[in-house]
Amino acid sequence: MQNYEVEVNEMSYDEATKAGAMALFGEKYGDKVRVVQMGEFSTELCGGTHVIQTGDIGFFSIVSEGGVANGVRRIEAITGEAALKRMQQNMSILDVARDKLKAQSNDIINDKIDGIIADNKSLQKEIADLKAKLAGFQADSLLDQAKPLANGGKLLVLRMDGNEPKTLVELIDKFKDKLGSGVVVIGAVNSDKVNLAVGVTKDLISTYKAGEIVGKLAQVVGGKGGGRPDLAQAGGTDISKIAELLTVASQIG
Repeated sequence: MQNYEVEVNEMSYDEATKAGAMALFGEKYGDKVRVVQMGEFSTELCGGTHVIQTGDIGFFSIVSEGGVANGVRRIEAITGEAALKRMQQNMSILDVARDKLKAQSNDIINDKIDGIIADNKSLQKEIADLKAKLAGFQADSLLDQAKPLANGGKLLVLRMDGNEPKTLVELIDKFKDKLGSGVVVIGAVNSDKVNLAVGVTKDLISTYKAGEIVGKLAQVVGGKGGGRPDLAQAGGTDISKIAELLTVASQIG
């Protein structure tokens, strides 16, 4: 790696910015500033400690990087003994992973980790499909929980935890078909969020609109949502309010 001399000059802030120096640290500068230049590729306002030449930094390890402006990336790194310890820790982690996965270092990502991720996605899909089928089998036994609506039809409010939004939509359609005329509300806690779906049969959408209902219910669990008059979905983050959500839903008249 090429070693660059670090040149430090003092000038006015306006002169520094006109020379192309960048202020990347969000600091406030006075009328006089120090400008640090490394070769022809880096000219910045001094943000603190600097070295005489880049080779003085020695071995370093990048900890993080991110965008700070259009076309500008900022890296954070550690040097010296701290960088060496970090490298040793990473090597130890790699050794453990290699042992558990029974793979060579070069094979861990492509052959092992990618395969595990793909298998996990496939299994998650199978689980979601099985949950949907199970819920479908339970549909008939849950219909007796429906209550009459003042304007005709029935109201069915259910809690079916663990189901993804896509599954809830499929269930809404099944329950609407079985009710014939009514409003269906399904709430589900899935991991750390609440999934919500509301369906209204076509004969009742002039009185009950799924999009309006789901919008009000979503507020209970700290979320928002919307959709068509006959089908709408929402999500929320306050899983502790799922019972309150269902209570509010059961009051739909």
